[in-house]
Amino acid sequence: MYNELMEKLGKYGQEHVLSFWGELGPDEQKKLSAQIDVIDWDYIDGLIKEYVLKKSTVAVPENLLPAPFFPLIPANGEMQKKYNEARSRGVELLKAGKVAALTVAGGQGTRLGFDGPKGTFPISPVKKKTLFQYFAESISRISAKYGKPLHWFIMTSEMNDRETRDFFEANSFFGLMPSCVSFFTQGTMPAVGYDGKLLLGAKSSLALSPNGHGGTLLALRLSGCLEKMKSSGIDVISYFQVDNPLAPIADPLFIGLHSLEKSEISAKMLPKTGPYEKLGNFCMVNGKLHIIEYSDMPAKLAEERKADGPLRFLAGSPAIHMISREFAEKLTANGKLELPWHKADKKVPCIDANGNSVNPSVPNAIKLESFIFDALPMASKTMILEGARENEFAPVKNPSGVDSAESCRAMLIERDAKRLEKAGFKIPRKSDGSPDCLIELSPRSAVDDEDAAELFIKNKNLNFLHGEELYLE
Repeated sequence: MYNELMEKLGKYGQEHVLSFWGELGPDEQKKLSAQIDVIDWDYIDGLIKEYVLKKSTVAVPENLLPAPFFPLIPANGEMQKKYNEARSRGVELLKAGKVAALTVAGGQGTRLGFDGPKGTFPISPVKKKTLFQYFAESISRISAKYGKPLHWFIMTSEMNDRETRDFFEANSFFGLMPSCVSFFTQGTMPAVGYDGKLLLGAKSSLALSPNGHGGTLLALRLSGCLEKMKSSGIDVISYFQVDNPLAPIADPLFIGLHSLEKSEISAKMLPKTGPYEKLGNFCMVNGKLHIIEYSDMPAKLAEERKADGPLRFLAGSPAIHMISREFAEKLTANGKLELPWHKADKKVPCIDANGNSVNPSVPNAIKLESFIFDALPMASKTMILEGARENEFAPVKNPSGVDSAESCRAMLIERDAKRLEKAGFKIPRKSDGSPDCLIELSPRSAVDDEDAAELFIKNKNLNFLHGEELYLE
């Protein structure tokens, strides 16, 4: 086995991967051998030459144009009629069990100072429900509301798959039917040092990391989940990331417009707060929808404004999509999905030539990732719908400040307060307009304004007091 592996690695100058072979036990040797065998070395070697050894620059397409989108508020009566039709179509698809939820949950809570899968991070303001529980309760309510179980597909990573599955089992799937929750694992890519050599994470393992959310569609295919969707009659996939508890899991308008427009992949957009907000920019290139990352967008275009003031390139991506199952099948038909790779300089824990652990304080390697949005220009038809930031986007990326657990909880409280006020409840507010109470509205009871209105009917005499902590289910 050793000689065969060494011959394979020698063709690409990666013999160091077997430096500690003689120190490994049979199981460890088997593990390392399996990692080596699964790699397409011709392909990886090409990527190393292109992205690591060569100083590649991101080529931004010329002739970028702002992408058109359906506005949050319909512009006229004709559009309002279309929105009404779309909502009815969305409800119809939900009631027929044609929609599934898909959560990308391969990350850890490291940036939050949390040890565990990010989905197990406690986020709700009063009960401290985890992100997974929050989504599970929303899915439970959606299933009851439309009379069909909403199947939930969760993409994990090799690093957190077992822990994620154990978490759901320990919590009895938060009341969901286990048969309606499917886990699948995204692929990995080896980390590459700046010298073009693959890093070892341990003597018996390469330093591997998830291959990016662009690996979602192929992972669905390879795991058998696409086939499961087809056999279950699922046609539309509602895609969102685990760190955004405000993500609209089953927005009938979004689902319906995706269907009526015959879109293969659709997206929610948020009006950017400024030229350099860290959201990808929706752009058109030769009639095809693309996302240009905020870091790659030319400053001149990023800052360009219309005559009446708003940014010309206004539409930013919060990574919320509707994807047709048939589109995912088409892109992965040959068991492969060729998306562009994006490189990132990262601090990758590894071992050195002597087998000593290295925990770098500065970037020491390149990680290659593919992104789901690079499938957009591959679609024959796309659609973008404007979303309401305050109701749909509260990412949990940092322990404090912008896009933090703190800001997310504040947005959850504000969203629930407005929902309850619209239903008829009186919510005490501070002089700055923020809620003067700690509110948590369980998604098991309310996932939209309609549900909140029903809660008001049942709880008309409920008073919210200044400074009160209140959980409503």
